[in-house]
Amino acid sequence: MKKAFVLLFILFQIRPLWAITFEDGIFPELATSARALAMGNAYICKVDDASAAFYNPAGLGTVRYPHFHISNIALETNKGGMQASTGGPVANSFSNMPKMFSIDGIRQVMYKNPGKLAHSRIHAQPNFTSRYFSFGFLFAKRTRAVVTNIISPTGFEFADRTDMGPYAAIDLSLFGGILKFGASGILLNRKELIGTADPAATIVVNSNTYQSGTALIATFGSKLTLPFTLLPTFAATIHNGLKTKFSGGGTSGVPTTIPQSMDVGFSITPQVGTATRIHLEANLKDLTFAHSGIAFTRRILLGMELDFSRIFFFRLGYGDGFGSAGLGVKSKKLEFDLTTYAVDTSTAAYRGTEDRRFAIAISSGF
Repeated sequence: MKKAFVLLFILFQIRPLWAITFEDGIFPELATSARALAMGNAYICKVDDASAAFYNPAGLGTVRYPHFHISNIALETNKGGMQASTGGPVANSFSNMPKMFSIDGIRQVMYKNPGKLAHSRIHAQPNFTSRYFSFGFLFAKRTRAVVTNIISPTGFEFADRTDMGPYAAIDLSLFGGILKFGASGILLNRKELIGTADPAATIVVNSNTYQSGTALIATFGSKLTLPFTLLPTFAATIHNGLKTKFSGGGTSGVPTTIPQSMDVGFSITPQVGTATRIHLEANLKDLTFAHSGIAFTRRILLGMELDFSRIFFFRLGYGDGFGSAGLGVKSKKLEFDLTTYAVDTSTAAYRGTEDRRFAIAISSGF
């Protein structure tokens, strides 16, 4: 019995600890921005676009001109998902891509690629945004999976979440825009499923299997921009400011309540040329430690954006212990961003296992 216990202990210890879940403590925003992710997600001071509703509603006060974004779509994958879906014949790559957004589809792809962690996200946010006011609809779907053992009945681990709902945000600017306050609310419909399954068997998931529910999630924010050289800015954001819980779930219950958390930030924006600016920002996520088990060093985010004539952008960042980067092009009718960033998927306190991700975002309208 003693030898058997020791053997089981060893097997448990060498089993990959993928922590199949979502990184809500580091990335609590319901709608992420490819621009922000390129800056290490340090964005609550800079935010001046439609994503202000979720990063910091006070940022609406710095929106330059109103726009109606008919399409505001982002697609995201990671290194493991790309290797798994494109590793075979070219013809298979085209059929594998859509599979990465469903539980059984991603199981089929990852069954042939055990040990690789796959991540996919599709995000759509059509909206109208102007200075002081924004409204739209959010749809965001994330799927993560890994096959740890192809012969185990629990060797396929997965997490799947879909968020959707209408939202609106407002901003109040005082003292000529020096002090700004903002608030947003989304009637969030969430369904999610985290579990294990046999990697060799077809998975049929019905709607009752998911935890699902509806909640009115409020986000509050503020910005103080001093009218001095470098434009020093202080900002704060409170997520789920009303501490709302999900209700109306099915037989599997409701999703876990989104913790109320606070992010704070500081930035400067020096002018380095006639039409060139550089923005430098530092954020501290979850000041109140609402999310447990995350080291302080992982909650420090740093970002930089180099702005050429408000058209071309080069970005660098540091978040969750890893570097990020991106390029962007922006006009009144079109925005295009390419981004790479990473998260820590291990239980280590700092810089454990890197999950490198890649995102592309396109927004068009008038």
